[in-house]
Amino acid sequence: MRTILLTLAAAAAFGTLAGAASTRTVPQPAEATIADCRATDGDTIRCGDERIRLLGIDAPELPGHCRQGRDCAPGDPYASTASLTAAMSADLRIERVGEDRYHRTLAAVSGPRGDLSCWQIGNGQARYMAKWDDGRTIAARCPAVVGKAEG
Repeated sequence: MRTILLTLAAAAAFGTLAGAASTRTVPQPAEATIADCRATDGDTIRCGDERIRLLGIDAPELPGHCRQGRDCAPGDPYASTASLTAAMSADLRIERVGEDRYHRTLAAVSGPRGDLSCWQIGNGQARYMAKWDDGRTIAARCPAVVGKAEG
């Protein structure tokens, strides 16, 4: 009987450990500093292996990236990417809020020039999208530029 109980306990422990290993859930702090980042377009950055979609904005798509039937943001995608690059520094602050359907981190990111989404809206390089602004984070961070963009 003791052997059976030990076997069951070992199997349960192994199953728990194996199950935990297969989910690969790595908790990330809500607020943190990130480095070694680069702009991939006007509303997305990459920091190492993490792709980060800025909250609340839509920037012009690079050629071939606006899928048919979508109302893509107007403007010059290269100028939008250059604008985002200009606002970034070696160290940025990130507030992660979730993940989008493409498995990118959704986040508010800020640097020495302030919030990157606000920067892009204020410089005319992205449009504010209330439906993509989880918790109206960006609206609260830069009400002057968001109000101007909405009105």
